[in-house]
Amino acid sequence: MARPKKRFPQLLEEIDRTPWGPAEQALVAEAVALALEIGDEQLEYQARMRQTASANMGGATDVMLNSFAWCLAHHDADPQRFPADLDNGGADLMWQFKWMASALRSSPAFSGEQISAVLDDMESHYRAAGLGLSGVLTARFEDAWDAGRIDDAEALRVQLEATPRDEHSHCDACGRSQFAGFFADTDRDADAIRLVEEMIEGGFSCGEEPEHALSRVLLPYLRAGRFDEAKSAHLRSYRLAKDNPDNLRIVANNIVFTALTGNEARALALIERHISWLAHDGLNVDAHFAALSAFAVALDRVTATGHGSTPVRGADAADLVSLFGEHDGPWSAEDLAGACWDAAERIGAAFDERDGTSGHARSLERMRALASEQYDVPIRSDAFVAAPAASVPLDADGWFQRASDLAQYGAEKETLAALPRALEVDDPAKRAQLQSMRIGILVALDRAEEAAELLPARIGALREAGLEAQADLESRLGLATFGLNTPEAAEMLEQELTASDSLPAWSRGDLALSRASLHLMADEPGAALDLVEHAARHFTEAADARLVNTTTLVALSSLLSAGDVDAASALLDRFIEQDDLSTGHRARALSMRARVRGGGDRFAEGATDADEACRLLAGLGATSALASTHLLAGALWEDAGDPEQAVARYRVAARFAEQDGDDATAVNFRLARGMLAAGDAEEAAELFGTVLDQEEQSEVPAGSRAMTASMLARALTASGEFGQAVGAYGYAAELFGEAEQHADQALALLERAKILARFDEHEDAIEMLESAADAVRKDPEAVGTLADVLHNLGQAYGGQGDERAFALFDEVTALAQQHDAGWLLADVTDSRGRALGALGRIDEAVAAALTAADGFSALGDEGSAGGSELYAARLLSGSEREADAVPVYRAALDRAAQFPPLREVAALELGTVLESLGRHGEAAEVRALLD
Repeated sequence: MARPKKRFPQLLEEIDRTPWGPAEQALVAEAVALALEIGDEQLEYQARMRQTASANMGGATDVMLNSFAWCLAHHDADPQRFPADLDNGGADLMWQFKWMASALRSSPAFSGEQISAVLDDMESHYRAAGLGLSGVLTARFEDAWDAGRIDDAEALRVQLEATPRDEHSHCDACGRSQFAGFFADTDRDADAIRLVEEMIEGGFSCGEEPEHALSRVLLPYLRAGRFDEAKSAHLRSYRLAKDNPDNLRIVANNIVFTALTGNEARALALIERHISWLAHDGLNVDAHFAALSAFAVALDRVTATGHGSTPVRGADAADLVSLFGEHDGPWSAEDLAGACWDAAERIGAAFDERDGTSGHARSLERMRALASEQYDVPIRSDAFVAAPAASVPLDADGWFQRASDLAQYGAEKETLAALPRALEVDDPAKRAQLQSMRIGILVALDRAEEAAELLPARIGALREAGLEAQADLESRLGLATFGLNTPEAAEMLEQELTASDSLPAWSRGDLALSRASLHLMADEPGAALDLVEHAARHFTEAADARLVNTTTLVALSSLLSAGDVDAASALLDRFIEQDDLSTGHRARALSMRARVRGGGDRFAEGATDADEACRLLAGLGATSALASTHLLAGALWEDAGDPEQAVARYRVAARFAEQDGDDATAVNFRLARGMLAAGDAEEAAELFGTVLDQEEQSEVPAGSRAMTASMLARALTASGEFGQAVGAYGYAAELFGEAEQHADQALALLERAKILARFDEHEDAIEMLESAADAVRKDPEAVGTLADVLHNLGQAYGGQGDERAFALFDEVTALAQQHDAGWLLADVTDSRGRALGALGRIDEAVAAALTAADGFSALGDEGSAGGSELYAARLLSGSEREADAVPVYRAALDRAAQFPPLREVAALELGTVLESLGRHGEAAEVRALLD
């Protein structure tokens, strides 16, 4: 037993320092099991007290109730052996009492008498322990409010506010959030907003705060016309709540917000993301009621926008049949809306019957009344993607043309889907062509056995069309003319080419093109080009413009593979200008030219080509190809410096990928990056967080996750979420270290240090910078990062009066001189001057600052030069050398013509110095410059 007893205290320490979540829950379960194995009830009590808190935070109500009941019974039997407070920094038994009444209230399976008994038992325990009654009043207030006894709740709220706070009162965050929710529910929006803003301004937080409070004032903000605050509150609330199923109510509030603000696509996306949470905690039925009514409101809005037929992914899960009932096929948004309303009404009626009130019916009435509210608060992370504007072919000949265009672009999936209807065409030559498409696609998809089974039909169609020579050729070659990439296929093609003089021109072209394609696959573009020229001549002789154009596309691929971009670009321009191009060929050529132009830094022109290709593909209904082509367009617009255009394309690409069941993680990363560049930092932060979650689940390499975490940190910083940004940069640094990307690790630590320094956490900032310096020195190639980190560390040391700054400045100076980095040399000289000034070494500091000013000026940076001179002037003035300061101030002022802030500060300070010297006229002249 010695080893388990040694492990147990280690487990408790791990539990107490592990954040709430799956890892912590696993440790708690292990602790309980270990205590049972040891057979020590006191150890079991310590484990189960933690289990109660863990289950409360994780939404495991049944575990929480059982664990609490066990602990309370043991405490009541022997308070000395089983004290109410373990003094471990977690909730004590009396605090946990508050969770019990709430848990019973959350399910109509528990009677009103049971709830009252728990509340009375709670009060008895509080009185017996000599505790204040704030916690009891809080629980009674929550019970009255949840039951719909609003007058009783109001009276208890007033009584609670008049009751002195004690250690069992709700914390500042939870108390404000709770009252804010009650005020919002009783149409006192201004009071609700006031409480939440007090909470945010005071920096109050707790287990599910501020995300719950922020979700409670979303509608009050909208009704007050404060749309920017509403949007920020939504994005922050959802980002903080989205990973814990116990936050179902919070997510429900956010879904209602998206539905009322014109973000129906986002509402649907959130429903799909969280609908499985309805099966998470079977006893938290009241949260299910809130979520179902929110889903119903949102799905009604989705239907009203014309997307009622959209399938709701995840709604047909077996765990949800008890809520929605049986359904034939996937649930549509419109059908699921009705099922949600029905389920909410059924649950609400059970609660009202238990409570003897109409509280839940009233709540449903309020939710239905939201149908009349609409606000315009656009959020761009989600959008409905309309089906491509493709006309449906009217007959087999129309489907033949559609399949041909799709194949000529290379849209394999859509071509295969169109072929069955196209093969109904009467013309055997067309059927032969269609069979060729199908066989070629199957070969390309490594489904050669299936392709071989279709050869007899292809050959039969050729013979029916009178193309006996081609039929005989393919009978001999099998799949060799359809792209089968084997040595045997290449050898057979070579043999047939050698003896092809007697074949029709079309067959000779087909042989040459087939062999050219294999050369291209083998990275032999020169040989491919030679054969492409032969193929083009043969197809021209056969008067087959379609295959002449196909051959040109193979020639273009060969030129690009050979690196002859100029020739490819010229050929592309001529090709796209042709009048005889099919839609498929034109779309393919535009996509190729878009990439070529992008490679030549002609990003906007390339993006325009990609957009046109998207338009053509939409007309063909090529949704899979549309996703990749929109992604191309987005990348080109992003490189062109137009993130707004990029975001629009990435959003469509992501939605198409999701609709096709493809992994949209990489697209969403680009979308989030575009949003950040476009100034939508809060939306970008949410999406980066989602991408990081997906990457964690997929176990992508640490370096890739680190980049996402770093971008998340940037977005959080831009959103003003500095605390979370510090954590994200720390995680990014950890992952970069794991990937041995030391320069990137150093940059993440550097950014983390900058935030810490911003909030005067200078010791922690210096520790981060020292770690960054250690990391970057492991990468001898990262000269720029090394200089940046050492410079910042030197500045931090200098700000603390630490002489170690100067050795670092010397090292940065040497790097700047070695790499002819003039601006860096001036900047580090300025930093040296400021560090000297902080140490009181005025003459040296002034000399360094003026040297820096000269360096900046020589590079044309008059603003930085003036800043250095202003610092030097302040040093002189502050050391009672006002007369010496005057010419330096004037020099700074002379540089400040194009920099109004510098001009204003320099003039004000110079005027003050001149006044102190009794030079009143000069002071007046200087101050006149401010008018």
